[in-house]
Amino acid sequence: METFQDILQAWPAQRRTDAVQAATEEHVFSALQKNILQPEDFLALLSPAASPHLELMARRAHELTLRFFGRAVHIFTPLYISDVCTNQCRYCGFNAKNKQARRHLSVDEAAAEAKAVADLGFQHILLLTGDARHLSSPEYIAAVARRIKPWFASVGIEVYSLTTEEYAMLVDAGVDSMTMFQETYAPELYGWLHPAGPKRDYAFRLNAPQRAAQAGMRSMGVGALLGLDSFEQDAFATGLHAWWLQRRYPGMDVSVSIPRICPHEGSFDVPHALDDRHLVQYVTALRCFLPRAGITCSSRESAFMRDHLLPLGVTRVSAGVSTAVGGRVTEDAHNPGQFEITDGRSLEQMVSALAGMGYQPVLKDWEDPVGAWA
Repeated sequence: METFQDILQAWPAQRRTDAVQAATEEHVFSALQKNILQPEDFLALLSPAASPHLELMARRAHELTLRFFGRAVHIFTPLYISDVCTNQCRYCGFNAKNKQARRHLSVDEAAAEAKAVADLGFQHILLLTGDARHLSSPEYIAAVARRIKPWFASVGIEVYSLTTEEYAMLVDAGVDSMTMFQETYAPELYGWLHPAGPKRDYAFRLNAPQRAAQAGMRSMGVGALLGLDSFEQDAFATGLHAWWLQRRYPGMDVSVSIPRICPHEGSFDVPHALDDRHLVQYVTALRCFLPRAGITCSSRESAFMRDHLLPLGVTRVSAGVSTAVGGRVTEDAHNPGQFEITDGRSLEQMVSALAGMGYQPVLKDWEDPVGAWA
């Protein structure tokens, strides 16, 4: 069976570098005139040749966003239920070597936190855990999802890589979406960034979205942590991943997340810090390449940046975010969180801001047609 790993191997780093360096203004203009772009066109839009034409790219991206999404913006919130982790990711606040307070919620505690989130008006929730199967097992995640599903239209997960059978178990428990950050698509860099822990298995993580799709997930999100590798390399690989998933599983909702590294517990020097101009170039290039894909911008970015990325292609935003475990109703939640958030707007503030800019805040855009959770 073909996997995305097979596709990515056909686009080695040197091929991408050569294509980016060879791109010209003519390639950029040609890509912006097409209704259906190929990977080569996407690379041209990510290249230095496209940089002087961001305004033109922005107009095209805006047209496509209005055509396929109107002025609707989906709102969700994350819920961290455990930060105990066995990985030693160099860039992450959950790194097992970081000496910090850790917290793992019981199913009852997680349900209480989720109920507090639901009472605020959220309909889409994303469950997050560290990678520690002895505590945050797939069975534990399924138990939490099953408890909280009656309160939400959609329950998603952003957890460690699972097997097809484990994803199927979560689907049966009410989970309908998953997000998987490859972090970086460069195998050697990935190995250095993950010196120990189960996350070190590059291929198992890379092919996780395909296993989730085979298990029946309705919605899928992929992304790289921008700043780990050069802009063109990880930006292209992420877009290619989403493009392949759309073609392989046309009935599935596919989205791309665009996170830049934020400050966190521990220390890590960002090797390829991404400036605002390149982030704008990435979003507009993504929208042109993937006109029907959602683009998610989290609270890592400032309110100013998120508001200004909406017309360029962003269709999903978080609100009311805390990256710490517990704290809404659970006592003694003093853990520092996975990373520092920049946009701290509540759901009410986000809804008001979107409406003030002429957008339609969407709290619910899907419901289980079977009605099993009613």
